[in-house]
Amino acid sequence: MAGSATSSAPTSARASAHHGQGNYQFALIALTSLFFMWGFITCLNDILVPHLKSVFQLNYTQAMLIQLCFFGAYFIVSLPAGALVKRITYKWGIVVGLTIAAVGCALFIPAASYRVYALFLGALFVLATGITILQVAANPYVTVLGPPDTAASRLNLTQAFNSLGTTIAPYFGAMLILSAATVAAANATPEQLDAMRLAEAGAVKFPYLLLAVAFLVLAAVFAALKLPEVEDEETVEPMRGGGSAWQYRHLVLGAVGIFVYVGAEVSVGSFLVNFLSQPDIAHLSEADAAHYVSYFWGGAMIGRFVGSLIMRHIDDGKALAFNAAVAIVLLVVTVLTTGHVAMWSVLAIGLFNSIMFPTIFSLALHGLGKYTSQGSGILCLAIVGGAILPVIQGGLADTIGIHLAFLMPIICYVYIAFYGLKGHKPA
Repeated sequence: MAGSATSSAPTSARASAHHGQGNYQFALIALTSLFFMWGFITCLNDILVPHLKSVFQLNYTQAMLIQLCFFGAYFIVSLPAGALVKRITYKWGIVVGLTIAAVGCALFIPAASYRVYALFLGALFVLATGITILQVAANPYVTVLGPPDTAASRLNLTQAFNSLGTTIAPYFGAMLILSAATVAAANATPEQLDAMRLAEAGAVKFPYLLLAVAFLVLAAVFAALKLPEVEDEETVEPMRGGGSAWQYRHLVLGAVGIFVYVGAEVSVGSFLVNFLSQPDIAHLSEADAAHYVSYFWGGAMIGRFVGSLIMRHIDDGKALAFNAAVAIVLLVVTVLTTGHVAMWSVLAIGLFNSIMFPTIFSLALHGLGKYTSQGSGILCLAIVGGAILPVIQGGLADTIGIHLAFLMPIICYVYIAFYGLKGHKPA
C-alpha cells in the first residue's frame, strides 16, 4: 500500500553506538510487524466499503466517505504528527500511534451496536490518525537499524510485509465480516431484513476487537522494548530569499502524481467487491468477491519484488510510464468488456501499480538537496488523493453506473505516464 513509504519525519537520523547488532535484529522484526499491520488495516477498508454500503443502504458516493475519512487523516494529521514525534521521540510516537489505532478499532463496537454510520466514520478517522502517527515514527527507525548502505534493502523488506498485509486482509474480511452478508434476503420480511442488517453491522465487532487487542499488545511490546536511540540531524539549512521545495517543477508535478496515483489505487480497490458482484461481470457473492481482491493486492506485492530487480537495468521514468500505459489498457478492457475478461483485467492492475508510488516519490525528490525534507512532507500530504478521488468515482458510479465509473482512473494513469516520460525531468 502507498502508506509504507510515506514518512514525513526527518530523513536523516543516527543510532547510538552502544546498542548491539542483536538488538537491531529484534527491533527490526518488531518494526516489520507494524508495516504488516498498517497494510492490513488499510486494505480492510476495501471490505468495509461494500459491507457498510449494504448495512446502511448507501449509494456509492456515501460509501466512499469511508475512504474520505481514512485518507483525509493523512492530510490533517501528518504535520501535527511530525511535531508530536519530534517532541516525544520516535519510540513513544510508535506507542502513541498504536494506542490511538487500538482506540479507533474499539470504537467500531459502539458504532455497530448503535448502527450509526457517522460513528463508523468517526472510528475510522481515529484509527487512521493512529496509523498516520505510526508511519511518521516508524520509517526513520528502519533506516538506522543496521549499516547505512543496506538501509534501502531493509525498507524494501518492510514494504514487502506491508504488501503481505494488504494481500491477507481481504481473506480475513471475507471470513469474519462479509460472511454475515451471505444470507439470502429475497423472501425476508421487513422485520427479518432489519434483524439481518443489525447482525451484519455487528459482524465488524469481533474482527475489530481482535485488531484493537493486537494494537494494544504491540504498544506494550514497544513500550518495553529498548530500541536504539535516534537523534535528528538538521540537514535543512535556513531558507534564504524565499526559496523552498515548491520552486522545483518536478516536485510539484510529482505531488500531483502521488495525488492521482493514490486516488486511482484506492478507487479501483474500493470498487472491486461491488464490481465483481455484478451479474454481467462475475456474479459472485460479496464474500467470494473479497477473496479475489487478494489477487489485486498480491499482484502489487509480486510486482515490488520483480520491479526492484528489473529497475536496476531500466530507467525509472520509462518503467513508470510503461506500467501506467499497461494500467490504461487494462482499464479500457475493463470498461469495454464483461464477464471474466473484465474481472481479470481489473485485478491485473494491481501488478502494474506495484512500483508506481515509490518511483514517483523518488523521482519527485531527486535533486532537491536541502529541500528534500520539505519536499517529502509535501508528497506525504498529497496522499489525500485517496480521500477525494474515490468519492468522485462514487458519484460517477451513482450517475453512469459502476462499470463506466472505471473511466475516471484512466485519467489518473494518463497523468502518471506523462510524469514518467516528461514531468519528472527537472526544468
